[in-house]
Amino acid sequence: MLPAKSQKPGEESVVWNLPLYNTVHNILTNPVYAGAYAFGRTTSKTVIDDGRKRVRRGLRRPQAEWEVLITDHHEGYITWDEFERNQIVIANNATGKGSAARGAARQGELLLAGLLRCGHCGRKMYVGYGRSGRYYCQGANVNHGTDRCISFGGLKVDQAVGSEVLRALKPLGVDAAVKALDVETREISAARRHHELALERARYEVTHARRQYDAVDPDNRLVAGELERRWNAALETARRIEQEIAELDAKKRLPLGDKERQQLMQLGADLERAWSHPAASATTRKRILRAALHEIIARIEGGFIEMVLHWQGGAHTPLKLKMNTAGQHRYAVPQDTVTLVRDLARLMPDKQIARLLNRAGKPTGRGNGWTEVRVRSFRDYHQIAVYRPGEWAERGEITLEAAAKIIGVIPMTALRMIKRGDLKGRQLCRGAPWVIRAVDVAAFASATRFGKPLSANPAQHFLDFQ
Repeated sequence: MLPAKSQKPGEESVVWNLPLYNTVHNILTNPVYAGAYAFGRTTSKTVIDDGRKRVRRGLRRPQAEWEVLITDHHEGYITWDEFERNQIVIANNATGKGSAARGAARQGELLLAGLLRCGHCGRKMYVGYGRSGRYYCQGANVNHGTDRCISFGGLKVDQAVGSEVLRALKPLGVDAAVKALDVETREISAARRHHELALERARYEVTHARRQYDAVDPDNRLVAGELERRWNAALETARRIEQEIAELDAKKRLPLGDKERQQLMQLGADLERAWSHPAASATTRKRILRAALHEIIARIEGGFIEMVLHWQGGAHTPLKLKMNTAGQHRYAVPQDTVTLVRDLARLMPDKQIARLLNRAGKPTGRGNGWTEVRVRSFRDYHQIAVYRPGEWAERGEITLEAAAKIIGVIPMTALRMIKRGDLKGRQLCRGAPWVIRAVDVAAFASATRFGKPLSANPAQHFLDFQ
């Protein structure tokens, strides 16, 4: 409830009403509550309307144009610095001033609403929600009927900007954890010290009241009764403070051990963990971003989103992201993985492909591991034919083991031959089978059979067992 002057005719009284928007706004913007005296905050303006003079009164002036401003004129509810900070917050929260303000943090999962500005036309960017959130600039379309400047998906951009902010704030996170430990210790000690001083004062009052009661003449019953009442009140106050100290000690948390302290420091250093915590809402993340960033300028050039992050301290950080191609969603598998699966499908069945991709550290588009079913679904989507037994023979290719058997050596020796360049072979990736042409193995075996040494060293000899 807030006090207000009664509006009833002839009644000079104060009534208590529920807080209204205008009432709260006037309190926050009136410098008198900050201990300042101001005069000339409004002005009047004369205009000609339909050939007649009209005077518009009550037009607010900027603070720099006030006629009189005396800070620390009287005791205020808040300091002048707090008042000025409130004016900045109110100005930034304004949503009806176009590009002049960032606007308050709105509902929605996208984090950069109000911070993004189009680098092509200079207007603020809008937020739209459909299947997924998008940022787009339609100021030119609204004002001039032209096409939109730029438009791009929001999830990828939010993730990149959030990671950059976390990287910049990581040292501050460690410092915040250290300060949290110090503040907790100081608050407990300060509260305990406050109660101890109050108890000391109360015990002094008890002793003083007892001395006064002992010194009074018993026949003076009125004085003795008053002193006894004061003595009892002092005793009651002392007992109450002692009880409060006992309750404070009972609520006092045990000092943090080494394990808890280490966990708190680790949480402060790992801001990404705190950022992605289930208890951290989108509103909390928006407040963190707005506290660190002043504005973000975004452009689209050559299939890339080029952004410049303007920090509150005045520094600037460039950030460049590749846009998704047309028809590609954020869960798309990288093109190199698609090519690898296409080539592996000619060498092995789906189950072996899944094992190989998992060993190679290539997840699915959603970050999951591969299974036989997922590989089959992936092949069907990309129209990749299933592996057929006998494909190797149709192409005239054999495995490393088969080549070693034809040459008459163990597979490890045949592998060393391939790495030396004596025998031609190819491997799609680490862990994939070696593919060797049968004609190359036959030619190599024929050459070695007719006396060509296995080594390029002419001094190398080999034994011929009969």
